[in-house]
Amino acid sequence: MTSTNQRVTGRHVQPSEREGEESEAERDETGGERERNECPECGAAGITDEKRGETVCRDCGVVLEEDVVDRGPEWRSFDARDKAQKSRVGSPTTGMLHDKGLSSVIDWQNKDANGQALSAKKREQMSRLRTWDERFRSQSAQDRNLKQALGEIDRMASALGVPKDARETASVIYRRALDAELVPGRSIEAMATGSLYAGARQAGVPRTLDEFETVSRVERKEFARAYRYIARELELAMEPTDPEQYVPRLVSDLGLPDETEQRAVELLAAGKREAVHSGKNPVGLAAAAIYAAGRLTNVDVTQHQVADAADVSAVTIRDRYTELLDADDQVV
Repeated sequence: MTSTNQRVTGRHVQPSEREGEESEAERDETGGERERNECPECGAAGITDEKRGETVCRDCGVVLEEDVVDRGPEWRSFDARDKAQKSRVGSPTTGMLHDKGLSSVIDWQNKDANGQALSAKKREQMSRLRTWDERFRSQSAQDRNLKQALGEIDRMASALGVPKDARETASVIYRRALDAELVPGRSIEAMATGSLYAGARQAGVPRTLDEFETVSRVERKEFARAYRYIARELELAMEPTDPEQYVPRLVSDLGLPDETEQRAVELLAAGKREAVHSGKNPVGLAAAAIYAAGRLTNVDVTQHQVADAADVSAVTIRDRYTELLDADDQVV
């Protein structure tokens, strides 16, 4: 009988008389699992001691496996910044870069590993290396096209405050359009703007065409046509824009309380039940709901203030807010 304090390795050899009954594959599947998970002495399950690097029987203490490799990091971190500094891997892959972030990038700062400034000769050498690095990162025409388009998407998304998930979606849409050969013969800027507009709508953070017109390098008619072309050819599932998606941003821009925002959402829900939103501009409906909610919650906000924030006319607000109030009365 083996003592519980004595360390032995629990590996058994199958008897010779059973070699003809079991195939080698079956021994690997059943016997291997038994060796790793069950004690050969008492049949109990084993537990792994990560500190000692051993797998020990739960009941009798027999060491089943030793020198287990610890695949975790050999350092500890106490906050996100400390973890990021000690990480030995690069940033995760992203669709917002033409090479998905897999290539090397030479830092623009002219400093060495110790933070010391480089000499004039070294700065000139690093400048040439950066130039060649950029050339090698985008060698084909498709890579250069994708690099320019993704740069445009990132620029416009930053100007409009579009979140990262919408940028990722827009980048994927443009990649699909490029693979489907929809871009040749059309403006890269227009296709990039159309992809960002589609990505923002799919991510639930829509922006109006008027807002895109202020940041795009092409005319509204051109990128609107590009968006319709992308949506049709790629068969994108585009649902009508919900007016409620514009409410939080407009309320934040106007500095209104949460009570007004909640009341505006309730008015829009009543308008949907009465089909008031059918064929209406969603931004105008959201602005009208906010103005009507301000009146109902005794908040001092004028039609012109809401109209300026939503970039619609005051006439639109006057026409729509009475319809929303009537719909709310019908629901009540």
